[in-house]
Amino acid sequence: MVVRKKKVIRKIPKTGLNAVPFKNGFQSTLHYFQYDIEKKQVGDIVKTYIKNNYNKDDARHILSHPDWKFSTYSHYGCVAYWLNTNQELTCKKLSQTVLDEYLISFKNYLSELIEPGKIILKEKKLKEKEKGNIVVLSPQQRLQKKIGDTIIQDLLELEDEWIKGKETSLNVYEQFKLYGLSGSATLPVQTMVEGWLLDYEDAYFKKCEQAVESYSHLKKSELNRRINECHSMLNDLAKIKLATRAMRKVKINKPKSADKQIKNVNYKKEDNNYKLVSINPIQIVGSVMLYTFNTKYKVLTQYVTRAGNGFEISGSTIKNFSKEDSRSITLRKPDEILPIIMSKSQTQIDKEWNNLTTKTTTPNGRINKETILLRVK
Repeated sequence: MVVRKKKVIRKIPKTGLNAVPFKNGFQSTLHYFQYDIEKKQVGDIVKTYIKNNYNKDDARHILSHPDWKFSTYSHYGCVAYWLNTNQELTCKKLSQTVLDEYLISFKNYLSELIEPGKIILKEKKLKEKEKGNIVVLSPQQRLQKKIGDTIIQDLLELEDEWIKGKETSLNVYEQFKLYGLSGSATLPVQTMVEGWLLDYEDAYFKKCEQAVESYSHLKKSELNRRINECHSMLNDLAKIKLATRAMRKVKINKPKSADKQIKNVNYKKEDNNYKLVSINPIQIVGSVMLYTFNTKYKVLTQYVTRAGNGFEISGSTIKNFSKEDSRSITLRKPDEILPIIMSKSQTQIDKEWNNLTTKTTTPNGRINKETILLRVK
């Protein structure tokens, strides 16, 4: 008689939401959500909490926001799942106060979406045409959708790569150009990056027990790298705002000959290395102060005129500037000085200029294909 071996059925290891380590406490659950739960699931969990815990109107207003508002933050997904599954609101590894902070932060975040959600739904209702069921998005809604589908997705992918241990970076300035986004699209990106920066700095400088615990698996050098990456992205956003402002159409009350004066002017419209965009040269005619930057030789120039009719342009030469008041200087660190030139007051600019160690010279009035037109008064 042949004795058959009893078939051994192997247990399939649990994954995803089936393996959430509730028994190990809230902190372990936070880590699990950060590394093992997909962002779509995070969004679905948060939406379920909203539907079950808010009245019909408030839930409708909150859920009118784009999906990335609910899927971006894994810790909010963790809090929502903790509440959805009726877990105890105490924790062995975290004090009751810290756990309460997570709960309060989560509920405050959702509450702050109610009023903007009302505006979104109101605009949606106004834009519904009598053309059947076709919904026409408002310009603001189209912009928000484009942001969510492009640069926000890039940031989420960057965060995923960081979680996997990759030392990647994102050139926000170039991505904005690639997607055709302008300064009006910077706020959601800035909000997300500033949130990361706050968490990383709290962990690096040990300002917050919660942040220190959450990022205890990272080396200090990696925290510092991420902090620098966040600063770099925020600097790119600031340059995007300045570039948008420089390219904005200006109502110009100039002599009729102004367009003829700039007809043959030779200048550099944009520099990708320094992430600079020139102003329209027609703004120079009649103005009393001009800043330029030669990207090849890293020379910053300030032109000043005492003429009552301001500057004039002949070919590619600035006319009527005062040699006594105008000045040029070579910059060793352009990335540190140019943002000050672009955005600060003349008093602040003079202070920084006086701190420079290179020699100040007198300009000759010529601009060329390497010259960015920075700013006028």
